[in-house]
Amino acid sequence: METRERVLSLFRTGSRNADIARALDIPLGTVSYWRHTDRAKRGECPGSHRSACPRCDGRPLDNSAYSYLLGLYLGDGHIIQCSGHRVPSLMIACSDAWPGLMDACEAAMSAVFPDNSVCRVRRTGCHNVKVYSKHLWCLFPQHGDGKKHHRPIILETWQQRVVDAHPWEFIRGLFHSDGCRITNWTTRTVGGRKKRYEYPRYLFANKSDDIRKLYSDTLTKVGVEWTTLARGSDPFNISVAKKASVARMDAYVGPKY
Repeated sequence: METRERVLSLFRTGSRNADIARALDIPLGTVSYWRHTDRAKRGECPGSHRSACPRCDGRPLDNSAYSYLLGLYLGDGHIIQCSGHRVPSLMIACSDAWPGLMDACEAAMSAVFPDNSVCRVRRTGCHNVKVYSKHLWCLFPQHGDGKKHHRPIILETWQQRVVDAHPWEFIRGLFHSDGCRITNWTTRTVGGRKKRYEYPRYLFANKSDDIRKLYSDTLTKVGVEWTTLARGSDPFNISVAKKASVARMDAYVGPKY
């Protein structure tokens, strides 16, 4: 114990493990282990801090950021637990064509998980914005086996309250995942001459009936008029084309960037 206490005292002076091992003729592994256990007792080891959870521990949740991240997750996100990792990860696939969207996704993820590190993993044509947390299933109970359009996607009561309080963030997250703003055109004959008219339109496409309903219901709550466009016989697209509704979408959502 005297030797160990001497080693610990040298730790406090900033001495390196290898220098202590040589000076006291102690195996380097023993010195490293003693240093690790000492730091662990004082809560100084990386990862020793237990991240709090809004659902389990009552930690405050950034509701605005969560509403946006929930929309992203329902569109382009998934939770996985790979072999070799004890903690599951949330990944949101963000196209390299929209660097601003990727920045917004990373900022929202950091706000929702302030105790966890967020990283970007390069893939062909995109990056996966990624975070590890043991509480992912607490915050995203819609996780399940298989594709989202093969299983029910229903918000829990607390999630619906968040979306009701921050509807535009939720719409923006869904749009950033599976939406686009395009310019449509048509021709009309005026005074015997054919004229071309262009107008903007917001489109949202998702194969899940439940996710499309969450999107359309939230649009209705914020006063945006929408219609369903069928792709063949499948109603996969929700369109916003009326001038006043497009103006509201431009004010609160805007095109991807």
